[in-house]
Amino acid sequence: MDFTLDETQREIAALAAAVLDKEPGEAVWRALAEAGLLALALPPDLDGDGLGIAEVAIVLTEIGRAAAEVPALTLALGLLPLAELGTPRQKAELLPEIAAGTAVVTAAVHEPSAPLPARPATTAVAEDGAWVLNGVKTAVPYAAEATRILLPASLPGGTGVFVLDPRTDGVTVTGSAIRLENVIATDADLVRDREPGQAIATLHRHAIAGAAALADGALAGALALTTGHIGRREQFGKPLATFQAVAQQIADVYIASRTLHLAVLSAVWRMAAGLDAQADLDVAAYWLADQAPEAIGICHHLHGGLGVDITYPLHRYYTLLTETSRFVAGAEDRLGELVR
Repeated sequence: MDFTLDETQREIAALAAAVLDKEPGEAVWRALAEAGLLALALPPDLDGDGLGIAEVAIVLTEIGRAAAEVPALTLALGLLPLAELGTPRQKAELLPEIAAGTAVVTAAVHEPSAPLPARPATTAVAEDGAWVLNGVKTAVPYAAEATRILLPASLPGGTGVFVLDPRTDGVTVTGSAIRLENVIATDADLVRDREPGQAIATLHRHAIAGAAALADGALAGALALTTGHIGRREQFGKPLATFQAVAQQIADVYIASRTLHLAVLSAVWRMAAGLDAQADLDVAAYWLADQAPEAIGICHHLHGGLGVDITYPLHRYYTLLTETSRFVAGAEDRLGELVR
């Protein structure tokens, strides 16, 4: 088990960091696309690099480190699942647009009081040669901006994942919630499920891995921002970092950051190697949900009033870590998955 980045991966990390450092605001997503960083997992026949989760996770980590306000999870919720399970038509239609930064493809993996259900309450019933979908999805990233939504539903014989246009009749998007009322879909809208439950399990794995990789970078970025601040800020004629209480608190953030980083590396490495990574993903998700909110709270505390200034970047790290920790379903739920 060797987590050392190879030459290609190091180049990807350096290029992503350089683009994120140079391009401001909304322009950064298009800049990442122009640099080829959104096309890493596209198959070669669609002018991609044919790479996978390991390389995409590197890009997500760098986006998190910069706390860039971009639809980053479209790489984990749309690009990776479609590259692995999409039909030829779905791939040709959606993957190049994701790679160009012009399409946002998300996934609806949560339902009310049911995070990441293996058997969704949302149903798809066969009627007159089509599927009729009914149900409610919650906590859908970029729901209002999405071009397509990967949507799991329970079928009469198991589960399936539909590629749904949110503009379809019967689809109502309210904030991050989606309601489906007699929505019509066809077999052509289903991703390929080579064995029962494969599609939904694949989608859930990529969702957790993507959120954890993004949070890994965000926590590292918040740590670096806070370390720089306490090294410069003086009180009673001495830098804050020289006070024992401050040093102990920033050490706690460092431990949380490094542990999350190692957990994410392990999970992504196992996924890239084609091994069972579920336990590693649950560990990474648990550490994210349990420790990241507390760690970013310490960063706010050490910044004092500056930490709540919206012109200062710490609020972006706070938002990103809060959203990703909620997205992986909470510490108790992930601990329950580990116990099971």
